Amino acid sequence: MSRFLAKAPSSLLPYTPGEQPQDKQYIKLNTNESPFPPSPKVLGAISQNECKDLRLYSDPDLKSLSKSLAEYYGLETNQVICSNGSDEVLSLAFFAWGTDCGVAFADITYGFYPVFSQFYGIDVKIVPLKEDFSILPQDYYNCGRMVVIANPNAPTGLLLSVDDIEKIALNNPDNVVVVDEAYIDFGGNSALPLINKYKNILVVRTFSKSRQLAGARLGFAMGDKELIADLNRLKFSFNPYNVNRLTAVAGKAAIEDDEWFNETRLKIIDNRNYTTENLRKLGFDVIESSANFVFAKSNKIDGEKLYLSLKEKGILVRHFGLERIKDYVRITIGDKNQMEALISAIKKILQEGSL
Repeated sequence: MSRFLAKAPSSLLPYTPGEQPQDKQYIKLNTNESPFPPSPKVLGAISQNECKDLRLYSDPDLKSLSKSLAEYYGLETNQVICSNGSDEVLSLAFFAWGTDCGVAFADITYGFYPVFSQFYGIDVKIVPLKEDFSILPQDYYNCGRMVVIANPNAPTGLLLSVDDIEKIALNNPDNVVVVDEAYIDFGGNSALPLINKYKNILVVRTFSKSRQLAGARLGFAMGDKELIADLNRLKFSFNPYNVNRLTAVAGKAAIEDDEWFNETRLKIIDNRNYTTENLRKLGFDVIESSANFVFAKSNKIDGEKLYLSLKEKGILVRHFGLERIKDYVRITIGDKNQMEALISAIKKILQEGSL
């Protein structure tokens, strides 16, 4: 750390993104990207004229995109905010409602939550997951802090019911409950219907997973108009042109192509079922996932060795070194050919290990 970086502690541990290798062609099953291209309507919307307009700033209010999102989800436009990936709106939420009262989240969850907390100097209550990695809602009741729930959770893929989310909100009437639904389109019910009933629930979504726009960086949040106004106040104090023109156009086209959205997400769900079934046939313990990935371990090979062995065979998965989950790997669900290649590679690795 340079002597000029006075405000950033040397102990700050940045978020570690999944590998994005440039030196070799891998089957990438490590960063929960979609194996499918964006909607044909997205590709058609990014025209030469739109590219020429890159000389102009984007609409800071993102009126057209926000209107499409509001109509799609049955909301008013003042209940929606768009962001540069869901990470940006999550960061704004941590700053808005966590700096004064603190924040509570699980010990095993999305790795950016502790980074945001440390970055803003927020007091954190870490809530251990149960032995089976599920969340006990009562652990969050009356905690006097902003509550953040990834649902489905990452990296486990487990889902908390809407009834349990509602109980957490009911038992924290003076604090915001952030429900991070990055993976909700792959299984389970959304907490979105609760935002018209409770003023303290913010639902956060992304276009990165089920709408194939990870590289475009587009997220959004939905909640009571006062929560959205809070976030907009911070956004306009920090980065008013936070979503670029082409991303806004792509997002609008993506949200308006329900046929492509459903076709691709259902294929991923089918491929997830195929992968889960075949991993279990190989003796793996696979947590029941509601996301576009599975979390699995084997008593025949440890998590790090499996990750490294697959990498040698040209397949990337994600391994986390945390003690509670070091035996697991997280496997993004790709297309059918990719998942067949994964199962074949694991069979070979297990055979090699038994020789």
